[in-house]
Amino acid sequence: MTEEEKKLTDRRFYKAEQEASFEDARSHETPQTSNAAYRLAFRDTDFLLREELRPVRFQLELLKPEMLLEEANIGSTIVFYGSARIPAPDDCDVLLAAATTPERKAVAERLVAKSKYYEEARKLAHTASSCAVVEEGMRQFVVCSGGGPSIMEAANRGAAEVGAETIGLNIVLPHEQAPNRYVTPRLAFQFHYFALRKMHFLLRARALAVFPGGYGTFDEFFEALCLIQTGKMKPIPILLYGKEFWARVVDFEALAEEGVINPEDIGLFHLVETAEEGWQVITDFYGLNCG
Repeated sequence: MTEEEKKLTDRRFYKAEQEASFEDARSHETPQTSNAAYRLAFRDTDFLLREELRPVRFQLELLKPEMLLEEANIGSTIVFYGSARIPAPDDCDVLLAAATTPERKAVAERLVAKSKYYEEARKLAHTASSCAVVEEGMRQFVVCSGGGPSIMEAANRGAAEVGAETIGLNIVLPHEQAPNRYVTPRLAFQFHYFALRKMHFLLRARALAVFPGGYGTFDEFFEALCLIQTGKMKPIPILLYGKEFWARVVDFEALAEEGVINPEDIGLFHLVETAEEGWQVITDFYGLNCG
């Protein structure tokens, strides 16, 4: 017995990675060892993808980002929601040129008018990342987006411009989807389940910046409102960018007048237009001296 093996604190069972290496080093193949049934369960992809293993996949998708974000010393995030269709200012001409009918041209013009929010998202992320808030050894207000194009790209870009790491929570979709180039590679995550992706958006969130968007943005925004309204989540600053857009697509006052929300529920978010306005709301809320 070696001196290492005599230690009472020495591990008595092999780690999973060691067991896997034993399997790889196996020098002989038989009909039994070659069959998938003999494969270690955690290395058997076909087995893990079975319908009955959905609860295990849920747990894996919860644990992986949580563990890696913890290892990266990320304590909290500022999360950016918004449309994947709003063009960057440099792409506006291309979008307009591609509009071949009066109807499409009208839609393209509306999207182009919203391109100013690409810049505001970039500037807000730039400001939050420049402040480099650290608390209890953990980095705070790390920029987090869905990892895709448009508003999401703007957020990741603003952080990357000051050399800060930035998170992307991507989702597998039937059409092609890839992280934008500003997401830090070790913090680029891919999800199968929308529910767990949304959970990870909010687990570390200490502020939300919500820009004009469609169904996905509505889903994310209203879930956060619901969680805070019902007391399931403590209040955080929610910045709602685009007063004209939101006034047109959602009548919050009417919801209160109809009695389906309380008048004070409208105060769960702040309508803002600029990065400066939004960051001021955040610094006021947390008493930060960082501009």
